[in-house]
Amino acid sequence: MIKPLNIYFIATGSWYLSYGMQSVVFAWLVTIILNETPDKVGLAQMAYLLPGTIFILIGGSIADQFGGRKIALIAQCAAASMAAGLAVSMALTSFTYDKFLVFAVCMGCSQAILTPARDGLLPLVADGQIQRRVVQASMIQFGIQMIGFVLASMADTVGAVMMLAVQSIVLSVGAVAYFYLEVPLVKSARTQARMLNQLRASIIEGFRSVIASPGMRMVVLQNCAMGIFFMGSYIVTVPLLIREVYNGSSTELSLINAANSLGLFLTIVVLLRVGDIKRQGRALLIAQGFGALVLSLAAIQVSFITLMGILFVWGMCGGMAMTMARTIMQEQSDEHQRGRMMGFYAFSFMGSGPIGALLSGYLVAWFGPSTSLAIASLCMFVVVVLVGTQSNLWHLSHKAKA
Repeated sequence: MIKPLNIYFIATGSWYLSYGMQSVVFAWLVTIILNETPDKVGLAQMAYLLPGTIFILIGGSIADQFGGRKIALIAQCAAASMAAGLAVSMALTSFTYDKFLVFAVCMGCSQAILTPARDGLLPLVADGQIQRRVVQASMIQFGIQMIGFVLASMADTVGAVMMLAVQSIVLSVGAVAYFYLEVPLVKSARTQARMLNQLRASIIEGFRSVIASPGMRMVVLQNCAMGIFFMGSYIVTVPLLIREVYNGSSTELSLINAANSLGLFLTIVVLLRVGDIKRQGRALLIAQGFGALVLSLAAIQVSFITLMGILFVWGMCGGMAMTMARTIMQEQSDEHQRGRMMGFYAFSFMGSGPIGALLSGYLVAWFGPSTSLAIASLCMFVVVVLVGTQSNLWHLSHKAKA
C-alpha cells in the first residue's frame, strides 16, 4: 500500500510538472507567438497572478473548513479542464490575446485555491519531520519542473495544442492522487459548518495570527518584495530579454528556466544532506541578498551561456530562501490555522506578483530589459538590508516560536 506521504508527493509532482511546462509555454505564447509588446506581456502575467491576490486567502480558509484534500482535488480538476479547454479552442479556432487572458485568469484561480490547500496538507503526512518534508517537497517541485521545461522546449516542434493536451493529462494524474490520499481530519463537520458562516472572521483571525508573530510577519514582508522584484523579473523581464537581446524562442526559454530550477534543485539536495538549518531567518536573508546581487549581473549583456550560469546561481539562492520561508511559516503556525497561514504565505508572494508583473512590463517598455533587471535587483537588496537590520529575523532559530 502506498504511504500517504508518497501519494502527496505524486499529487504535488504532477502540478509542478504541469507548472514547468506552463512556465515556458505561457511565456512562449505571449512573447514569441503573439509577439506582444512589453506592457501587454506584463498584463498577461498579471492576469495569471491576480487571482492569487483575490482568492488565495479565501482558499486557505476554505481548506481549513472543508479539508485540504477535497479543495486540492477540486482545484486540480479545474486546472486540468482549463488546459484541455484551451487546447480544444486553439485546435478549432484562431488564437488571440483576449483568449489567452481568459485562460490566464482561469488557471490563476485554480492555483490560488490549490496552493494553500496543498501546502496545508504536508504537515498531516510529514510524520513530525516538517522541515525535512518541506525540503523533500521543494526538491520534488524543482526537480520535476526541470522535466517540464525539457518537455516545453519542444513547443516549437509539436505545437501549443499538444503541449496543453499533455499538461491536462499530467494534472489529471495529480487529481487521481488527491482522490486516494488519506489524511487525518483536524476539524469536525460541526466546526466546519460553523466556520463556513464566519469566513470573513476566519481570514481576519489568520491575518492577526501572522501579524502577531514577528517571524511570520517578516517572512510575509520578504515574500512581498520577492513577488514584486524577483517574480516580475523572472516571468516578464527575462522572457523579453531572451526575445529582444538573444533572439530566442521556446528552446532558449526552456534552457533559462531549467538552469534556474537546477540551481534550486541542487540547493535542496544539499539541504537534505546537511539536515535542519538552525538559523532559518539568517539563511533566508543571506540567500535573498546574495540573490539580488547575482541577478544584477544579468543586466550586463553577457553571452547566453553566461546568462544561464547567472540564472543557475540565482536559482541556488532561491532554493535556500524559499525553503527557509516555508519552514518558518509551517513551524510557527497553529495546526488549526495552518491552511490560513500558508494562504497568507502564498498570498504574500503570489499576491504581490501581479504588481511585479505589471511593473516589470512597464520598466522594460521605458528602460529596456537589461536596465529593468538592474533596478529590480537594487530594490530587492535594499529591502533585505532593511529587514535584516530592523527586525529580529536575523536571530530567528529553528522551532523557536516568535
